[in-house]
Amino acid sequence: MGEASLQPIGDLLSIQTDCRDPDRLAAFWGAVLGVGEDFRLGDPPHYIDLLPRAPGRPALCFQRVPEPKVVKNRLHFDLIVDDLDGATERVESLGGKRVPNGDHHDYSYTWRIMADPEENEFCLIQKSEAGR
Repeated sequence: MGEASLQPIGDLLSIQTDCRDPDRLAAFWGAVLGVGEDFRLGDPPHYIDLLPRAPGRPALCFQRVPEPKVVKNRLHFDLIVDDLDGATERVESLGGKRVPNGDHHDYSYTWRIMADPEENEFCLIQKSEAGR
């Protein structure tokens, strides 16, 4: 690879999520990540952007589409947590759910597959004490 191939084409601005109800998913993910809403476009909203967790990080955004999710996500979010069961309870209290048989243990980590209110999968990840 030459130096020219290492030059960025652009900066990652946001992670866009197609959904049927941007209000519902923005509220869910805003609570999960502890961030507020940055802005919305349309009435009812067609786009809702959340604030990034820190300057320079990409924003999580939601875009209204007419079709429901029908297959497994090809891209998903991973959230590192200190207390897997506590994080699971909190996600469930916000309207998410635990995917049956969705716990995987490997390489000193536990991955727990969860789903948001529109069935988009994401993982809660906890590193085991032995692996710390």
